[in-house]
Amino acid sequence: MDTKVPFSFILVIGLMLFALFFGAGNLIFPPMLGQLAGINIWSANAGFLVTGVGLPLLGILALGVSGKDDLQSLANRTHPIFGVVFTVILYLSIGPLFAIPRTGTVSFEMAIKPFLGDEISFVPLLIFTIIFFALTCYISVNPSKMVDIIGKWLTPIMLVFILILMAFVVFKPMGAFQAPTEDYVSHAFFTGFEQGYLTMDALAAFVFGIIVINAIRDKGITNKKQLLTLCMKSAFIAAGILALIYTGLSYLGATSVEEIGYADTGAQVLVQVSSHYFGPFGGVLLGFIVLLACLTTSVGLVTACASYFHKLIPSVSYKKLAIIFSVISAGFANFGLAQLISLSVPVLTAIYPLAIVLIVLTFTHSLFKGRSEVYQGSMLFTFVVSLFDGLNQAGIRFSSINNFFHEILPLYDVGIGWIIPAIVGGFIGFSSSIIRVKFGLNHPTRIVKRKKVS
Repeated sequence: MDTKVPFSFILVIGLMLFALFFGAGNLIFPPMLGQLAGINIWSANAGFLVTGVGLPLLGILALGVSGKDDLQSLANRTHPIFGVVFTVILYLSIGPLFAIPRTGTVSFEMAIKPFLGDEISFVPLLIFTIIFFALTCYISVNPSKMVDIIGKWLTPIMLVFILILMAFVVFKPMGAFQAPTEDYVSHAFFTGFEQGYLTMDALAAFVFGIIVINAIRDKGITNKKQLLTLCMKSAFIAAGILALIYTGLSYLGATSVEEIGYADTGAQVLVQVSSHYFGPFGGVLLGFIVLLACLTTSVGLVTACASYFHKLIPSVSYKKLAIIFSVISAGFANFGLAQLISLSVPVLTAIYPLAIVLIVLTFTHSLFKGRSEVYQGSMLFTFVVSLFDGLNQAGIRFSSINNFFHEILPLYDVGIGWIIPAIVGGFIGFSSSIIRVKFGLNHPTRIVKRKKVS
């Protein structure tokens, strides 16, 4: 029998999920996309929404469908070794290598750098990141309600500020759309699709999904069908708000070029647009809000990563791991926002398709009766292609292999050539599992010596 749940509870869970996904770092990518896409903004934004909103939504639902308690258990369906390796890489990506350092660089770009002038040395960023991540570390190893309080109030305040800013942009735009640049000229949708990887939300969905599912279970929901229904409704609320915000920010970026020119990062776009509409006070307020929001995000990610790796390596204490991750994050943050983003692109290009395929396989799990060979074949074939996509993004090109893939794989030139191999690998895995079962290879005959009965 289903437990009666008021809509207010679903709304609260949906808003919580939105707050988890919508870190301050997510603010910076849509404005940059809008600037570069120009008149092709709508097709580019559509591609961005597929990977920036649609995939995280599916990731949440996939966890609910699977019935697993964490990402590693889900990834173990491929192979236990893959489960550990993939989960470790995912946590490092949304942790000390990219996402956590990004909280520090975004904070600096939006709250500090606008007041330092154009020509500055590396020293201000170094000092800021030391202070920022020292505070992150201190809060992470000393549990406090401060982060919950800040997060509870800052997310609504930041959301209201952004909505007001977008209203000004819509009713009093800064300028007209400009001509698209680079890859947005002919492949706007697929370029936006790949830009959605940078949010890392589809990866984070495997972590946040457990939080949502547990919150629903704490309400006394035990029926799997009802749990999935509530999870879906909550996820759609979060996805709807994310789609609205991302679209508005993309439009903001597209209309800003005529007035402020092309910026190096989305953070610069937001600061300059805020100052344009609200004066210096607007930039200061936005910077302050983002600074505190980034701090809460940083603490949350350090806590999640330290907790996972402590579980994986019990001999290393949670406190030591929190300190280690904070120090590593401070170091990577000093590469600067633009460089940090460029470093993350090759890695995300290589692993994001694996996350997408894992989500799809989770939904179709019952169709192939959960055969591990299907997971293995699909993942292997996907990674062969996505690996070279990642290498291409890093500037490491193998011409003969790229030419071969261009000839045989549809859509390889727009970064999603892994789709057909994923399907083929799954079918090969399924066929091999059928053959193994048919010829009795799954369970080799064992010779068992029986004791003689005296």
